[in-house]
Amino acid sequence: MQLAYALDLETRLLIVDDDPGIRELTAGFLSQHGHVVDTAAGGAEMREAMAAHDYALIVLDLMMPGEDGLTILRSLDRETGPAVILHSVIGEDVDRIVGLEMGADDYIAKPANPRELLARIRSVLRRSGDRPASGAPERSFLRFAGWRLDSVARQLYDPDNVIINLSDGEFRLLLALVERPRRVLTRDMLLDLSRGPMSEHFDRAIDVQMSRLRKKLARPGREELIRTIRNEGYMFVAEVTAK
Repeated sequence: MQLAYALDLETRLLIVDDDPGIRELTAGFLSQHGHVVDTAAGGAEMREAMAAHDYALIVLDLMMPGEDGLTILRSLDRETGPAVILHSVIGEDVDRIVGLEMGADDYIAKPANPRELLARIRSVLRRSGDRPASGAPERSFLRFAGWRLDSVARQLYDPDNVIINLSDGEFRLLLALVERPRRVLTRDMLLDLSRGPMSEHFDRAIDVQMSRLRKKLARPGREELIRTIRNEGYMFVAEVTAK
């Protein structure tokens, strides 16, 4: 494990990859663009690094001997842990979708252009707010049909004030809908809003998340909150008010 390619910079990143050449090249490039960059050869070294430092984002290789990237991703706390960009030679859509459904923030295929990786990192960090370590931000609630969405704590409360568990992808998708009520949003728009414009577009990923989200929002005898607009996309039909 190698730590701290650059000192006293704003954002700390961790590169987890079993290929030492990729670790060194990636860390060297990112450190030249305003980041403190540490590296780890696998899950054990990653955990050692995380015990010593707080990371804003992890670039995680999927295909590693022993403990693979998906197993490592499953062990991370996706609510309070660092953002994760998956990095792998795997090109099948299903592998990317599985990673995203498990809570990864983005996916980039190897060999990655370093500038594209940097752009994706910046995009993910903008979306995640770089997870500030101190100072509690003001809580903000979006209310609709008796529900409350806490955009700061990333929690959804049903009309009975019960917290409904959402995956990272489901939360971002719901937030994109609630912030734009009574508007038709295409799948591409929802992908851009929930994953960022640098993400690769997979209609299936949105449809799977939408199906799960609808089930969590469904209540007997109540109107469906998300309507499918045939050949166009989806619309959040409830009136939304901010606290």
